[in-house]
Amino acid sequence: MVPPTATAQQHKISKGRFYDPPEVKAARAKLIANLARYKPADKYTGPVRLVTKWCFPITGKHKDGEYKYTRPDTDNLQKLLKDCMTACGYWVDDALVCSEVVEKFWAAVPGIYICIDAI
Repeated sequence: MVPPTATAQQHKISKGRFYDPPEVKAARAKLIANLARYKPADKYTGPVRLVTKWCFPITGKHKDGEYKYTRPDTDNLQKLLKDCMTACGYWVDDALVCSEVVEKFWAAVPGIYICIDAI
């Protein structure tokens, strides 16, 4: 799947209430649909390390495997991802993630590669 670029930080405010614009709702739905297929049999209940590699389609003069240093920011990408993983039942709470490695790349094969280790 091509990773979404909309992030949880793109909330909007209308009449004093926060809401997600259509692109954030679409990104959330895309992540949940793909994450649900890989949900662990049992939720994690203790501390975990989350390793995530975001691989975006190559554009311009970038090369396969080159670090992506443009938006979206890794912290914003991770927030939506972890919220979706919580909604899918990966863990009781994303506060259990006490170690994270997050990287963004340009890649010939786009996707999000995730590894969760109990620690």
